Amino acid sequence: MEDKWRWAFVTAVAPIAWGSTYYVTRHTLPADAALWGSALRALPAGLLLLLLARRLPRGAWWWRSAVLGTLNVGAFFVLVYLAAQLLPTSVAASVMAAAPVTMMLLAWAMVGERPTARLVAGATTGIAGVLLVVTTSVDGLDLRGVLASVAAMTMSSVGFVLSKRWADGTPVLTTTAWQLMAGGLALTVVAVAVEGAPPAVDARAVAGFAYISLVGTALAFVCWFAGLARLSAGAVGIVGLLNPVTGVLLGTVLAAESLSPTQVVGIALVLAGVVVGQQTGRAQRARAASASEHSRATSLTTRP
Repeated sequence: MEDKWRWAFVTAVAPIAWGSTYYVTRHTLPADAALWGSALRALPAGLLLLLLARRLPRGAWWWRSAVLGTLNVGAFFVLVYLAAQLLPTSVAASVMAAAPVTMMLLAWAMVGERPTARLVAGATTGIAGVLLVVTTSVDGLDLRGVLASVAAMTMSSVGFVLSKRWADGTPVLTTTAWQLMAGGLALTVVAVAVEGAPPAVDARAVAGFAYISLVGTALAFVCWFAGLARLSAGAVGIVGLLNPVTGVLLGTVLAAESLSPTQVVGIALVLAGVVVGQQTGRAQRARAASASEHSRATSLTTRP
């Protein structure tokens, strides 16, 4: 159990960092360069991790990296960038709260991780809390931002579960580097074709890009995929609810966005949901381990 909580804390680094990127993107980065903004977030992070990993993809990992790089990085970063520019920080982060349920259902179908009553209870409690946060901030929402957030949540959930399904013992640092490189290179090509030259940036924007690339991407993705390798997808998804909590708190503290009593209750429910979701019993851990071994065995037997 102590090992499980240790990895839950490691995983929590990711949603906390991601929640902070909404504020950084909205207040420091160019608003009219979503493609370049996404490329400058992904590519430096991918290069850094690739230098640390010192290993290129082999066999099926070439096309797997391209698929995961598109779902988890390429299209995902553009959609999140747009959402951050079109929505308040708290709402942009909170729309992603449906991810735990989406990931649980996908993991059940794709890797045999059947959700337990505790996971469902944790997700339900957390999402109820997020709804309390969102319903106090819905005036004048930009529908484009909401749709971008929903699409980002769906695509990343598929990508995260696929990364779990395709796990074959390759180090997390390595596969994360491959995903970020694939997504970053694709974004750079599309950015040049669509937006032309990179946008002019000042010192504030350079600092913003450095933060979201090194902390909000390189560090966050390694921690997230490390958690996915050791915890069930449902448990990891529930930890992801810390994303909207971070977004709300930063929006309140740094952007002078209002925080009502209802939102405080909502944040408390989110935290309770995260704790409940990690309270898994021996039976679930055994099933998760069995599913992980089955997924790994299947992957190894199908490798070219």
